[in-house]
Amino acid sequence: MAVGVFDLFSIGIGPSSSHTVGPMRAAAVFAGELKESGALERVASLRVDLYGSLAATGRGHGTMTAVLLGLEGYHPEEILPEEVEERLASIAETGTLNLCGAVDPESGVSLPYGEADMILHPLTVLPRHTNGMKFSVCDAEGEVLHEATFFSVGGGFIVREGEEDAAQKELEESKKELPLPFRTAAELMGRCSSKGLGISDIMFINERASRTEEEIREGLLHIYSVMEACVETSLKREGVLPGGLKVRRRAPDWHERLLKETKDQDPDYRDPKYWQEWVNLIALAVNEENASGGRVVTAPTNGAAGIIPAVLYYALHFAPGMDKATQQDRDETIVKFLLAAGAVGVLYKEQASISGAEVGCQGEVGSASSMAAAGLAEVMGGSPGQVENAAEIAMEHNLGLTCDPIGGLVQIPCIERNAIAAAKAINAAKMALWGDGTHRVSLDEVIVTMRETGKDMSSKYKETAMGGLAVNVVEC
Repeated sequence: MAVGVFDLFSIGIGPSSSHTVGPMRAAAVFAGELKESGALERVASLRVDLYGSLAATGRGHGTMTAVLLGLEGYHPEEILPEEVEERLASIAETGTLNLCGAVDPESGVSLPYGEADMILHPLTVLPRHTNGMKFSVCDAEGEVLHEATFFSVGGGFIVREGEEDAAQKELEESKKELPLPFRTAAELMGRCSSKGLGISDIMFINERASRTEEEIREGLLHIYSVMEACVETSLKREGVLPGGLKVRRRAPDWHERLLKETKDQDPDYRDPKYWQEWVNLIALAVNEENASGGRVVTAPTNGAAGIIPAVLYYALHFAPGMDKATQQDRDETIVKFLLAAGAVGVLYKEQASISGAEVGCQGEVGSASSMAAAGLAEVMGGSPGQVENAAEIAMEHNLGLTCDPIGGLVQIPCIERNAIAAAKAINAAKMALWGDGTHRVSLDEVIVTMRETGKDMSSKYKETAMGGLAVNVVEC
């Protein structure tokens, strides 16, 4: 199907969309196929091979555990963090995996599992993508019953080996069914001009090809409710993040400090002079929750999950006129923001990549910052040209951003990077809105530049933890 707003904003668990959500999704697909094949009862052994970036930073990104949960039949958009902990504890205690047993434990197959059953190949990159994984199961005689290779290509999206061309063809065919299809910013601007509509309007019309208006609105409002719940959960947690880096959670203390600054005001009042601190807080809260394996919205990835919620929070609390907004006004702002951001996300997904393992962090944080800038410019009354300019400015100043997480954990520099990128997005939107929409560098040109920069970037700066901060900062 054509990439839509609900593909770019999907619900999952942390800490990584490409290394946690994607592998879990692929393993669940494999498990489902195995069950449908009728060969499940004959399975006696399991083998998982992880390649490239999945193997290099998989431990810090929760890849191995995500694969196990997927093989049991769990899906990232449905499983809750407490279920994750419960199942992983059971696997560790019993040394067995309940293959395909997520829905009905009695229908699964109890399979002995040890670390030797998951083979890591950090220096081997399969031709299609650096995030490769192969699943295979055999019977008691060693005969292969079912096997498949998948690639996690960013944002939780997966592609099966051998079906890349078919998937691309299906994508192109499904786009023909859209009322106003677009692949480039130029095409998107052309649609806006010919129809006299805004970017969020174009995206809304296309979404109506597969959902009703009510379903779209309710779905987007639900997405934002999950973002809000993520922040609320994070603000209740204290201590240090898991993983060994001993990174202290800052969001709860910052929240308490901000509340003290406005203690004599209405509980919903947000002092404009602290807008930056509130934006930082939301970004940190979301990414601290993501780093601990909590429930987040890929926006468009987990590593960049805090940027769009933080900028949308700014739009709802600090944009002109929002202090007098009704709930209906707020809902409309959320819907328009996410639709406009989603339209820009489609451009990155279609023309380049949102995978840190493929193009570096410019593809994750950079694209999220660009999407957020577009969303903010849209809800602040920007013309299509101004919205495109906002998206372009934000990405232009994220070009070349590397992905070099210390210890392979989505913590340093990832958490703070979301707060910095959110501020960039807000500034980009403000700069664009002070212009008339005309600009020298187009969004298409900057997207192509990001893609080419990613190709030229050394692999050690693309989510392998083999370069940059990952090797120059002592972990303990």
